[in-house]
Amino acid sequence: MKLSREARRQARELFELTMVDGRLDTGRLDLVFGGVAEKKPRDYLQILKELTRLVRLEVASHHAVIESAVPMDAAGISEFEAGLKSRFGDLTSEFRTNPSLIGGLRVQIGSDVWDGSVQARLESLKQQL
Repeated sequence: MKLSREARRQARELFELTMVDGRLDTGRLDLVFGGVAEKKPRDYLQILKELTRLVRLEVASHHAVIESAVPMDAAGISEFEAGLKSRFGDLTSEFRTNPSLIGGLRVQIGSDVWDGSVQARLESLKQQL
């Protein structure tokens, strides 16, 4: 089912109400979801669906997933986290080991991906041939 323009507009307005100092406030979010579910305005299911999508995107934009071919030591992790936080602000981070990368790192923050792995370079060379 396609979302109506009005449902998208209302969801964006409600989403803006949940933001405090540029961060998502979960207390306000609960109030907004509860209010919409209780009042059941026109197209309320579409509004809730779009609001959920906006919240999911906001949460993902403040979460970094870092993949490396080998496990990183504690000093390397803390140094890398400090660099990310200085560049992107307050982030949560998750470190994973992915042996298929062969070497290097892959960092994903929201929908942005920075791939400095050997696997990505090999794939790039393969595409050029």
